[in-house]
Amino acid sequence: MSDLTVSVADGVALVTFNRPEWRNAYTAEMCALLNRAYRQCDDDDAVRAIVLTGAGDAFCVGADFSGETNPFGAPADDSTFTAAPTDPAAFELRTPVIAAVNGHAIGIGLSIALQADIRIMAADAKYAVAQVRRGVIPDCMSHWTLPHLVGGTVAADILLTGRTFDGTEAARMGIATRVLPRDQVLDHAMAVASDIAVNVAPMSAALSKQLLWETMVNGYTPRQVANLETELHHRVMGSTDAREGVDAFLQHRPPRWSRSVSTDWEPLPKL
Repeated sequence: MSDLTVSVADGVALVTFNRPEWRNAYTAEMCALLNRAYRQCDDDDAVRAIVLTGAGDAFCVGADFSGETNPFGAPADDSTFTAAPTDPAAFELRTPVIAAVNGHAIGIGLSIALQADIRIMAADAKYAVAQVRRGVIPDCMSHWTLPHLVGGTVAADILLTGRTFDGTEAARMGIATRVLPRDQVLDHAMAVASDIAVNVAPMSAALSKQLLWETMVNGYTPRQVANLETELHHRVMGSTDAREGVDAFLQHRPPRWSRSVSTDWEPLPKL
């Protein structure tokens, strides 16, 4: 069986870490499959939202230590090693990504979830960016995602101590979008994804997501964001989807979106 599975139905791609016997401990093969799945889903107009979860009772408990070789024990080969193996990262996609963190997420497991747009997390699971307790440092751009999501003070607490916390604290710190009993996490994430797939115009979601993350990356001022919002409105106002969105609202029916992100996409303008 594959270390990662993908199923698509009704506009939602369910991407699942699939090593439940090892609590979905991270492997290079798993990440390669995730990268491929992200790219394929993002280029498929039939996929309007992505849900990332883990098989069994964990999301991903971090690096795989089940073999005889310590994955942190050998010096990094400069020609092949990267601390950011998720390529693309979830925030680099045009498609909304929801992490259904259905159980423990440790180390790179949590770092990968931090790259999602929305995180639905299990209340009683354990979470940590624990790499400093293993003699290495946090990865997957967590030194960028965490401070942008929760601020420098909370990020320092999480990254520099490597301590463990639960879902309730994750929500209090702003890491979790929502916290639920673990048996409700995936169903809720799928419901959110289904709502996006039906009711949100794909091009609008793609543009809004890209502007949101680009603003964090580039530190745009409010007026720069206003200028970009204006430019992007010129792309969508008067479009078939803009007309359809209003018609569907007035007629009390589900919208029928027609614009194609895969064929009509243009990158955001640069300031």
